[in-house]
Amino acid sequence: MTTDLDDALAAAAADTGGRYDASALQELLEGVVAAPAALDDRAWMELVAPDATEPQAKRLSAAKAAIAAARRPAGPQPAERLAALRGALGRLGLDGYVVPHADEHQGEYLPARAERLAWLTGFTGSAGVAVVTAERAAIFVDGRYTIQAEQQTDAAQWERRHLHQDPHEAWLAGALPHIGKSGGGGRAGYDPRLATVAWVEKTRKAVEAAGGTLVAVEENPIDTLWTDQPPAPISPTIVQESDVAGQEARDKRAEIAEALRRDRLDAVVLTAPESVAWLLNLRGADVPHTPLPLSFAVLHADGLVDLFIDRRKLVPGVDRHLGNEVAIQPPSSLGQALEGLGRAGKAVRIDAASASAWVQDRLKGAKIDVGADPCALPRARKNATELEGTRAAHRRDGAAVTRFLAWLAREAPSGKLDEAGAAAKLHDFRVAAGGLRDESFDTISAAGPNAALPHYRFSAESNRPIEPGNVYLVDSGGQYRDGTTDITRTIIVGTPTEEMLRAFTLVLKGHIAISTARFPKGTTGSQIDAFARRPLWQHGLDYDHGTGHGVGSYLSVHEGPARIAKTPNTIALEPGMILSNEPGYYAAGRFGIRTETLVVVQPCAALSDDTRNFLEFETITFAPIDLALVDAALLTAEERAWLDAYHAQVREIVGPQLDGEDRAWLDQATRPVG
Repeated sequence: MTTDLDDALAAAAADTGGRYDASALQELLEGVVAAPAALDDRAWMELVAPDATEPQAKRLSAAKAAIAAARRPAGPQPAERLAALRGALGRLGLDGYVVPHADEHQGEYLPARAERLAWLTGFTGSAGVAVVTAERAAIFVDGRYTIQAEQQTDAAQWERRHLHQDPHEAWLAGALPHIGKSGGGGRAGYDPRLATVAWVEKTRKAVEAAGGTLVAVEENPIDTLWTDQPPAPISPTIVQESDVAGQEARDKRAEIAEALRRDRLDAVVLTAPESVAWLLNLRGADVPHTPLPLSFAVLHADGLVDLFIDRRKLVPGVDRHLGNEVAIQPPSSLGQALEGLGRAGKAVRIDAASASAWVQDRLKGAKIDVGADPCALPRARKNATELEGTRAAHRRDGAAVTRFLAWLAREAPSGKLDEAGAAAKLHDFRVAAGGLRDESFDTISAAGPNAALPHYRFSAESNRPIEPGNVYLVDSGGQYRDGTTDITRTIIVGTPTEEMLRAFTLVLKGHIAISTARFPKGTTGSQIDAFARRPLWQHGLDYDHGTGHGVGSYLSVHEGPARIAKTPNTIALEPGMILSNEPGYYAAGRFGIRTETLVVVQPCAALSDDTRNFLEFETITFAPIDLALVDAALLTAEERAWLDAYHAQVREIVGPQLDGEDRAWLDQATRPVG
């Protein structure tokens, strides 16, 4: 350690009241630095000095800053990393290796230490897989990230493949040598902590059919090469109180335990942190934009829980909230606990979607039931308190977005705005609205051709000005204690072309079709996805993403198990589920369009005896839709009536929160379409 760091840690350790010496404080602060930045810088101080005075807080902040400045030296540069991995594979006797965008929980948003795919390839999207052999290397992404992968990876090193059209397990099987280093078929390695049970079964079949062998590698070779890999994150784990959760954690535990008993199961291993957070009414900040404490849990059929979490994350009062029916264990003891269930021959459920092969391997001897996470559906069916909280969050969020749109209408014609500046201004409006804990994802602020990239993320290199004639697409959301928001609006700066008008209006027609859909109980999202696409299909157009994803209650902005998408889904839509409604259209290299609001599934108003078992959607997102992009001649009378009624709701809900020129702009922006 440097003298400056020594001094800063010694001074800060003295302020923890003996809870930490300098060495232990350094280890904790390294985890804090590895966690996403909190909106409130003092939040993490609850973990070390809950009652810190202002001078003490300054010393703690100085120690954290010194830790951040003293990070270990970087490892090999991007151009060298592929060669370094190949060298490691040679030492391990492997002919290939699979690097997924995944952590031990199979989450979408990863802690910094789990961004192995980005470290190896340079690709920073939220979905993808890299496969490396001695002679070839390929990165596989879906349609959302095709262009991003081309921009971020070196074509001389990486083949670019479509994740679904060219399955990576088949590519791996074909790329492995028929005769490997061991003298037999090629050996392909994978990290069992990062691979689901289903993935291992599918990939093993493909590799063995080609004469190869799939090999579990306990020590991930990237972790040995990544010399400045961040440690596991440490962020404050707090209680999600019942005034917003709507149900006590003990009651949730009792309900899920009863479900286990009905299925004649002794326990379930919860590997998805959002399920642990929901079950125990906990929230954290270990991963970007999603209030999760990374953790595992085993819920037993008697309602007792073993929670595997770093105790240093727990703010004062969490122990009391959890009570004596929740045993807090270190994460390192999970394997031993699973092995104990196996030795006892217990009947144990593991989730097919999020349980890793490593978890299954530790349960040898148990009666393993691979099925659905029993928390997933109850978590998706929001209770009355959660729904009211989310509506309140959307009312505040809608006002912030509307203020932003009014500001944009005044400022964009100058041509002086750019994507980064607009995103920063939108963030400021959300902060000013009150209650913002974080954004719910990195804002997609995209002008002109960048708007044609569905999951575009601006950077210093890609940041474009928002110029007259541009379509500007902004997809953003907020995390509030009472709810999670997600909204997309597409705006024209200046005068749209006929092509833009047509495309925007066709997308709007699909959006209205979902908003007004009525469907019988038991209907899945995949059965109504075509409602959104039909107007585009009529003109030979489509989009390469789902129409709607589930949304959590101050949890993940992308929540299962229900969705609206072409991909077949057996999960029926049920009252209380919150989903997005976001059809789009993307003209590569020119412009992109998406209109998104969130909707709640609810019982359909009974119009006749035949509708008693029908469901419909309640729209809960409120901000103007740009009428300058609407070709009213393409709308039916019913669609125009819907748009006018929606804008009337926006005026009613958002209007009282605005004044002056913002309110005047809103009145004009929500005028009847005629």
